[in-house]
Amino acid sequence: MHQRYEPSGSVSAFGRMAVELDGRSDVHGLLVLACDGNGWTREEVDPVLSGLRTPVFGGIFPQVIFDGLNRERGTLVVTLPVHPRIAVIGGLSGPARETETQVEAVADAWGAESADPYGTLLVFVDGLSSGIATLVQSLFFCFGLERNLVGGGAGSLSFRKAPCLITPEGLVEDGALLAHLPFRSGVGVAHGWTPVSHGMKVTEADRNVIRTLDWRPAFQVYRELVEAHSGRSFDDTPFFDLAKGYPFGINRLGAEVVVRDPLMVDDAQGLVCVGEVPTGSFVKLLHGTADSLIAAAGRATELAKASAPFNTESHHTALFIDCISRVLFLGDRMEQELAAAAAGRPLFGALTLGEIANSGRDYLEFYNKTAVLALLAES
Repeated sequence: MHQRYEPSGSVSAFGRMAVELDGRSDVHGLLVLACDGNGWTREEVDPVLSGLRTPVFGGIFPQVIFDGLNRERGTLVVTLPVHPRIAVIGGLSGPARETETQVEAVADAWGAESADPYGTLLVFVDGLSSGIATLVQSLFFCFGLERNLVGGGAGSLSFRKAPCLITPEGLVEDGALLAHLPFRSGVGVAHGWTPVSHGMKVTEADRNVIRTLDWRPAFQVYRELVEAHSGRSFDDTPFFDLAKGYPFGINRLGAEVVVRDPLMVDDAQGLVCVGEVPTGSFVKLLHGTADSLIAAAGRATELAKASAPFNTESHHTALFIDCISRVLFLGDRMEQELAAAAAGRPLFGALTLGEIANSGRDYLEFYNKTAVLALLAES
């Protein structure tokens, strides 16, 4: 796998790079990670994507990671020495059964039971879709724990819905993209957030919107806890500026707490989150420090090395899927987190609206505010 980075973010520059790589005999797939700051549109990009003979897939993300830095503009193209299997799942915000049926069809077509057990699935979703939990559950049921899955949510930090998934046919919104790579992998997940409240029951929720906590309006409860702990007020602080340091945590037996990131307050005083929060679940308010988040990135790398079914000291590629809200929290210390995750090896990746991972042993989850490190072995 080789990386090519184009800093301007223009469609024409990407097109020239893609056409050049499309003609090479050693390139059998193109993974494209583009920045939302590029301002790409379907009208410009779709003709480039559909004109390529080489399978192409990826997403448009708030930022991408290349050469030890998080980039707000530009396009990263990773060449693959193998042919990826690519599938697109549409209409994630629609009926759950439609998503389940599409995932089942992909699993059947790919021969889920007989496929390479060491293969890795890359999964990119529209991070603003409301049915991501259904997708993740369907992936778990259809593909199980026999192979690793890793990926994250594409989209814009403006939270405006737009086409953000890169497919061979063009840009897609409100969907998911699956790419099977015949690479063995080791995956590590860590976040660095700790509880600062008692447990609260989610007494009413609508997919990714928490309506009530302990039978009270969700924002009312959240506001009391955050303002008491931070000493700041939502009256004079924009919601996300304060909320970025105070996510929710859902406990999972024997695994990392699943973090849920509140994005905004709706008209009914509900908390709109990245990812679904089930009615009846118990959550705690979480908080962290820059040091704890940086240490967690290093821990994700160590966990990936420990789970890898190959010698991690030999050549391999490090893919880092990290939450964009960690960038907003860490500020100018973000480079330290990237260095901790890289641990001296080359690193590339995306800063996402939610992260997807399992390690081949743990339950597949959609995370927020979490660092996911995957080591990919090409042999």
